[in-house]
Amino acid sequence: MAQAMKIAIVDDEQDMRQSISQWLALSGYDTETFASAEDALKVLGPEYPGIVISDIKMPGMDGIQLLKKLMGADSTLPVIMITGHGDVPMAVEAMRVGAFDFLEKPFNPDRMSELAKRASNARRLTLDNRALRRELSGGTQIMNKLIGASPVMERLREDILDLGQADGHVLIDGETGTGKTLVAHALHAVGSRAGKKFVLVSCAALEEDTLSKRLFGPMMPEDAQLPAIEEARGGTLVLEDVEALSDTLQARLLSVMNDQGTPAETRIIAISNLQEAGKTSEDVLRPDLFYRLAALRITMPPLRQRGEDILTLFTRLSEQFSEEYGCEAPQVSAQEAAQLLQAPWPGNVRQLINIAERAVLQSRRGSGTIASLLMSDHEEMQPVMTTEGKPLKEYVEAFERMLIDNTMRRHKGSIASVMDELCLPRRTLNEKMAKYGLQRSDYL
Repeated sequence: MAQAMKIAIVDDEQDMRQSISQWLALSGYDTETFASAEDALKVLGPEYPGIVISDIKMPGMDGIQLLKKLMGADSTLPVIMITGHGDVPMAVEAMRVGAFDFLEKPFNPDRMSELAKRASNARRLTLDNRALRRELSGGTQIMNKLIGASPVMERLREDILDLGQADGHVLIDGETGTGKTLVAHALHAVGSRAGKKFVLVSCAALEEDTLSKRLFGPMMPEDAQLPAIEEARGGTLVLEDVEALSDTLQARLLSVMNDQGTPAETRIIAISNLQEAGKTSEDVLRPDLFYRLAALRITMPPLRQRGEDILTLFTRLSEQFSEEYGCEAPQVSAQEAAQLLQAPWPGNVRQLINIAERAVLQSRRGSGTIASLLMSDHEEMQPVMTTEGKPLKEYVEAFERMLIDNTMRRHKGSIASVMDELCLPRRTLNEKMAKYGLQRSDYL
């Protein structure tokens, strides 16, 4: 459940402060009051987890002066100003300086609650976006989320680093559930725009008229957001399900791209997630738009092509879910490892996440098998059938690597404990760890 938004109430009149505070507290907000602008400034700053409601006329520093200082520190902080009856010039000045909105005395409490709700939603969006940008600003951190040692994943990471620096528009395509949005985040994080805006719009989630307004405007007066094209200016705009754009919106998008200079003022990353068999993004996008977007292109590898990455991912995911549910991670047998490697994975990583969570839940209950989970997802699949045959040696090595990796993690890098559990001499364990690229320092 989301934490209640804070509301700072600044007013020199005690009765007014208390009445506003009580009313908003009943609406579920966490309020704090200040008798002067000077007191409020000791608390309010760029990371304030809420909004501000302030009277304009106060002794000492008035509301307009407070507003200017707050806007100077954080222009996105929503500040609602309270003005006297008929004090239109004050209200106009407050809006010019950057106030979110204003209330005229005597005001309707319901009107205040509605403004507080809108302002709080806008603030939450701003803070969430900042937290996301901080998380993604270090390219290393997000690149570490692209787990896997398979050749296709090594190549994907190299492509991200190359294209991230190239700074042109990008088309990301591939099967559903392969992590296309994560790669869009990574491209932004490793490039020169890492500290700039990252705006994501799902084209398939909105009706055409709403999508047009969200992308290009004009926005309605009650909307706290800018059109996405403006909001992402200087940064990155990600268009999920770009194939859902109508011909009209494709033409508008192309026009915007043509109006930008080189390098583009706003980088566009288009994500194609076609579900129709036999069709590609080239089939549904107008050619001039397709070639503008696909000048730089990443096609995501399906999970079934990633070999033992499947076991590595399953291990990491099951550990995460076991921590979340407060239980032991399920132990994977050699037969189950083979079944995980052989599964066709039409849902790719997203499906693997689902299987890992369900495996942890059924392990907590002490019943069920991984095979049963795979069979429930694909009734037609036999437990040992595979879409791509592999030599027995590959299955054995993949299981051996997973077993050593799991045991090292469980014993937090204690070589003696791992040797004892797996009945391996020190030299043999060292050789196998070197063979599979496992380093003790990763488990400490």
